[in-house]
Amino acid sequence: MLTRTVVAVAALALTTLAGCGSSSEATSTAAPASTATTTSAPVAAAALTVQNPWVKAADSGMTAAFATLVNNTGADVTIESATSPASPLELHTMEMKDGQMVMTPKEGGFVIKAGATHELAPGGDHLMLMKPSAAIKPGDELSFTLKLTGGGTVDFTAVAKPFAGGQESYAPGHS
Repeated sequence: MLTRTVVAVAALALTTLAGCGSSSEATSTAAPASTATTTSAPVAAAALTVQNPWVKAADSGMTAAFATLVNNTGADVTIESATSPASPLELHTMEMKDGQMVMTPKEGGFVIKAGATHELAPGGDHLMLMKPSAAIKPGDELSFTLKLTGGGTVDFTAVAKPFAGGQESYAPGHS
């Protein structure tokens, strides 16, 4: 399983709690054993871990990426957006509207509470690949960058796999 660990800056955790406009930009460097580390002066003890990332393989059209996000800090962390060279991305969720499950943009981003986990899973929150530039085949590796409130980033790689699940449709307005 791929696991990516990112060490964030203490100022990021404080600005996330305080909601201030001050930010600290972080840069990522790949390290051995499937770990990406983000550092900036001063180095902090805060970490956001992306565990078990994967993408639903798709020959065409929209698809989604999933993972378990683990906040090892004492402060809430908010993911406000995401990017990938494979496709434009949006943060999405599935919710009940008029008695049907529908996909909608996730207002306010994904908030990972202090010391908690947040699941990106089929039928729930996910990273929506809106227009993949090519088919995403099982075994393909896609890179992603999560942008955190306050300016930090988290890079990770996810492997594509076939998944029929509950026959979810990731087309807007479909269950």
